[in-house]
Amino acid sequence: MPILPGMPPGALPLRFYFAEAHVARMIKRSFILESTLHKTSPEQAQDANPAPRDRPPACCVALVGFGTVGRAVAKILCQRSDGLLHLTHVCNRNVERKKQPWGTELSIPSDVVWTEDFQTVLNSDADIVIELIGGLHPAEDLVRGALQAGKSVVTANKQLIARHGPDLLQVASANGCQLEFGASVAGGVPVLPALRTGLCGDRLHGIAGILNGTCNYILSRIETVRIPFSEALEEAQARGYAEADASEDLDGGDARAKLSILALAGLHVRVSPEEIRARTIRPVDAVDFDYAAELGCTIRQISRADLKGTTLFADVGPSLVPASSPFGRVQRNLNLVLTSGEYGGDMAFLGAGAGGDPTAVAVVSDLMAVAESFAAGPRPRRTLQFASPKVSCDFETPWYLRFLVKDQPGIIAGLAAILSAHQLNIDAVLQKPGFDKAALPFVITLEPCRDAQLHPALQEMSALPFALKPCLCLPILR
Repeated sequence: MPILPGMPPGALPLRFYFAEAHVARMIKRSFILESTLHKTSPEQAQDANPAPRDRPPACCVALVGFGTVGRAVAKILCQRSDGLLHLTHVCNRNVERKKQPWGTELSIPSDVVWTEDFQTVLNSDADIVIELIGGLHPAEDLVRGALQAGKSVVTANKQLIARHGPDLLQVASANGCQLEFGASVAGGVPVLPALRTGLCGDRLHGIAGILNGTCNYILSRIETVRIPFSEALEEAQARGYAEADASEDLDGGDARAKLSILALAGLHVRVSPEEIRARTIRPVDAVDFDYAAELGCTIRQISRADLKGTTLFADVGPSLVPASSPFGRVQRNLNLVLTSGEYGGDMAFLGAGAGGDPTAVAVVSDLMAVAESFAAGPRPRRTLQFASPKVSCDFETPWYLRFLVKDQPGIIAGLAAILSAHQLNIDAVLQKPGFDKAALPFVITLEPCRDAQLHPALQEMSALPFALKPCLCLPILR
């Protein structure tokens, strides 16, 4: 069953996660980051740290990738005054162009080495390498090489971690160093550090989330002003929330990579993004929000993973969720992650999922975690264990079926006959008045059934002569 709980108006069954309140180490990190964002004078720093001789030596940091996030990370590092992190190298293509003066917002110290050769970074005394170039190649080789050289790595690269995270974590452990990737999912929300530290004492069995801000912006705009999908997409592109080619977002590729990482960190399972079914949000239109409202619901792109024994049930795609639920209340380009644990119950993480500054804060938070661990001495070398479960999308849920037909007698009877033949029970039939009879949308909702049981019936119904388009089929998560 889906892990999303129902939530009547006014009820708050979930504990919302705030790093400052729940994880002591995050308190320490956020306190230190405060001094990052607000410069302190040397006198103030001395007052705040009366025994600087007890402070561990600064960790040398090499930054690979000097784009939007890279510049934001460099800004934070260069404005720090606590002496715990020291930027020593910036590695990027066309490095001379990147070295241009950045004004008062960003001033790189003169002792920082600029290079286009990653081997220079590997041969340096850098303790930590930050990888921010993205993609799989050459990022995988760079990260693997740094770990094999005994250098810890911090990355925001979701595609790299989703596909090679378990292997790279093993390389890090075998070489006594660390691989941190808190910025790879919902960069402005500290969900991954919480899964790996704050919730590691629990036994999690379910994770669900709104993981793609582009899709959430588009769907919430259709809901709010009832505009067509195409118009909402154009608006998202104009505002910079969607790329010119937004296929990775709209068709679920981005979200399923993030779900793969969450499953790795929270459920300790190895699952590649390609094993997770992704359904597109493109067929969702304003009329679906009208019908969803009749059911007390709205529509969001939901990524969900539920571990039951040796099977991981996982799926990404548009779903109906109760309007009063945490998912139903998330608007615009925010992210939300819900976790379900055997001992700790349900937990929620909400916030901005992208952007240069929020992602940079997540990167620097990971840097702080690595720097703190250095003071504890060498890390033990050990073999990490990740389960490799069978991956299935065969959830059992109620279903929303929206048809677009050329109106004629016998439509409901024909559909009902097919559903009955597949042992599927109709819960309700919804038909709003006022639509063109030549292109009539109406909805059938089904009682809970398995995904595999439903889809043969969908194929038969889509072949009926009055069907103008394939049926839009969405799970109803309650």
